[in-house]
Amino acid sequence: MGIQNLFAAGGVVMWPLLGFSVLGVALIIERITFWLKINKRQNRVVRDVLNLYRLDNVVGAIDKLRQNADLPLARIFLAALELEEPNPEEFRLALESEAQAEIPVLKRFQNFFETIISLAPLLGLLGTVLGLITSFASLNLGDVGGSKTAGVTSGISEALVSTASGLIVAIFILLFANTFRGLYQRQIALIQEYGGQLELLYRRRYERGGEKTYAATR
Repeated sequence: MGIQNLFAAGGVVMWPLLGFSVLGVALIIERITFWLKINKRQNRVVRDVLNLYRLDNVVGAIDKLRQNADLPLARIFLAALELEEPNPEEFRLALESEAQAEIPVLKRFQNFFETIISLAPLLGLLGTVLGLITSFASLNLGDVGGSKTAGVTSGISEALVSTASGLIVAIFILLFANTFRGLYQRQIALIQEYGGQLELLYRRRYERGGEKTYAATR
């Protein structure tokens, strides 16, 4: 069945399903590009920053983060490291606040995916119902077994095309939406892990600075 025949068989609901498909593919491509960038660079950059900070090279760590400010974890670390002499509690709050600000970026388009997943099967079902209404409206009970009855049967089978199309669109989007949700959850876990490591390093550095100040006053 060609594309034109497919749209004719599915009825008017095939057009919004086509729109959902095009929109879904565009958003999927954007999310794939986003997650590939993060997975390719972020872990290496964050490990380098933590190593620099562990060696007390704070300036080098901040420069490294600024060079990679397009990464979520880099922006989170910068929000804390660029504070002027914060205490450990302020440092932790800065990390947590920026992490919360990054969540919408990591979950971008998730609502669109969920909307398409919910509406596509319903549109397919609507197309089937409309097709059945049209078929039964043309049914002539006095012509059972005749050409009109055969046409009604053919119309019913064609109406099911819309349901199949709606399910295909929903399943395709659902596959990628669940994948992106898994990547988001993994990213949240990494933010907590690396953020905890940076906070621990800062607390140790802060305590060392306090000890030096106390020793100098004695």
